[in-house]
Order: sequence, then C-alpha cells, then structure tokens
Amino acid sequence: MASIPRLGLYLQDMHVREMVRYSQIAEENGFESVWVAESRLARDALIPMAAIATDTKRIKVGAGVINTWTRNAALIAQTFATLDELSDGRVMLGLGAWWDPLAWKVGIERRKPLRCMREYVEVIRRLFRMETVDYEGEFVKMRGVRLDVLHGAGEKPRNIPIYIGATGFEMMRLAGEIADGVLLNYLVSPQYNDKALERIREGAAKAGRKLEEIDRPQLIACSMEEDADKAIRLAKKHVTMTLGQQPHIMKASGVSEDLIREVQEVMGGWPAKPGGIEKATEIVPDDVVRLITASGTVEDVKAKVKEYMQHGCTSPLLLPLSGNAEYVIKKIASV
Repeated sequence: MASIPRLGLYLQDMHVREMVRYSQIAEENGFESVWVAESRLARDALIPMAAIATDTKRIKVGAGVINTWTRNAALIAQTFATLDELSDGRVMLGLGAWWDPLAWKVGIERRKPLRCMREYVEVIRRLFRMETVDYEGEFVKMRGVRLDVLHGAGEKPRNIPIYIGATGFEMMRLAGEIADGVLLNYLVSPQYNDKALERIREGAAKAGRKLEEIDRPQLIACSMEEDADKAIRLAKKHVTMTLGQQPHIMKASGVSEDLIREVQEVMGGWPAKPGGIEKATEIVPDDVVRLITASGTVEDVKAKVKEYMQHGCTSPLLLPLSGNAEYVIKKIASV
C-alpha cells in the first residue's frame, strides 16, 4: 500500500464501464474513494455512481460535483438516499455552483450562487435527517416535505456527508461554515491552497468549528510515465484546454493573464477552431504544467501529491491525464 494515505480516484470523460473497472482496480489497491465528475454535458454523475456502487464492496463513491441549478433539492436528497441504500452507506454528495458560459447556454442565470448553495445544503441535510421540512428560501421552497421511505432503511437518518466543490474564495468560506468538507479543485497550485485554507478556516470559525473538522479532498491532475517529458506533453493538452475553457481556475492559481489571453486567441475562442488547441499547446510552458499538475515519473507524481498535502489537501484524488489509469493506480499504490 502507498505511503500516501487516503488515496482517491477522480473519473471523467470515459465510458461508464471503464469507470467501473478502474474503480474496482482502485478498491483492490487500497484506495479510499472514487469520485465521478459532472462538469460538462459529457456524462451524468449519478448513473456511473450507481454502477460503481453495485460492483464494488468497500470504496466510497462521491459525486464530484453535481450543480445546484438543474435538480430540485428534494430530488437530490431522494436520489442520494437511494444511492446510500444501494451502496450500504458509501456515497458522498458533492455540490457545486456550476459555471458559465455552460449554464447560460442552457438558460440558467447563476445569480447569488452563495445564497443558492446555502439553501440547498441546509434543506438537503434536513431531509437526510428524515425531518419534515417547511422552508421558504429564495431558491428552495419546501412545504411539508420529507423523504417518504417505506422500505429499506425506512425512517433511519442518512449519514451522507455533503461536500462543496469550491474554487472562489467566498465559496470556500461558505463551505467552511456549513459543509462537511470542501472538494478542492484541480489545475491549481499548492500555494493557491494556502489562500483557500484561510477562507475555509474563517468559515469554520463562524460556525464554531476548527479547520481540522472540515475534510479537504482535492482533485489532482496527474500524468505519469517512465519518461517525464512525455508525461508533461500528455498533460499539456488538458492544461491548454482548461486555459481556454475555464480560465477562472487558472487565474485563481496565479497563471499569467497574458498567457491565458494568448492561448485563447490562438485557440480561436471556445469551442476552439480546428487545430486551435494543438497550436495553443505549443505556447504553454512546461513550468505551468509542473506548477498545476502532478506530472512526470512515479516519484515526480508522488512528490507533487505530497506537496499538495503539505498545503492542506487531506485526500488526493488523482485524475489521470496520460491515458493509463490502471498504471497510475497500481504505481501510486505500490510506492
């Protein structure tokens, strides 16, 4: 087993059956958790979670993350109570505020995301406790609502932890105040974590809690090869795409805004013009890739993961970028 405790796996943009297979391999190699993405209109998180929960026995299964705009709070509580039953208590709920322009494209106005998140967390937690909820919020309204479960666990409260996926510092502060944990983003530097921890600590203090009471798993983009230069090259395309598609993540980590603008210009906007990503990749420095990913040899990746943990990450969730997830899982678990 690896010397890195609480290893997790983060899965996105792959066939659902592959997600199940890699989750089984992670479980066999002592990983604590697997998290399923739902960031773009690529794949729903809930169907893979159900499949993984069915075909594994021990590993925890998290949503990383679903948003607070497209599902009613009662529906989320109902869905996760069902997944909790299926998994024998292994699921974790991750909630996020989504992002533009995707939300705008599907007709959603992301106004007051902090207010919306607070209402969702409060109401969902009460429903998990099997309370009858009356609530008149700005975004969430409940009139005598409760989970109407007759079979299975019935009236027993569900112990489902709620994580907030946060990138902005105000959302970090809110997570420290109201959530069981913060799902820290990927493609950020370890130094970014230091600023995030300050905000999480402030939020926790507001609720009479300590920072240590807030779990802080973190997505870590990982490219692992025997040839370190090859690993950097394989990670660079993903980094470039994120520079063009989600620049707010890169800005939060201190990547030069001049570089972000230049990459976006070469790409021709988003979606990128034909060949734009490939051309833009050529201007992204290797140092940027090393700053915000764990890329290189096994030892390089292990060292970078430990650096993130030294800066507040409590559970590294590896997102393999190098197309060799099984290799990554087995190698990181054996060092």
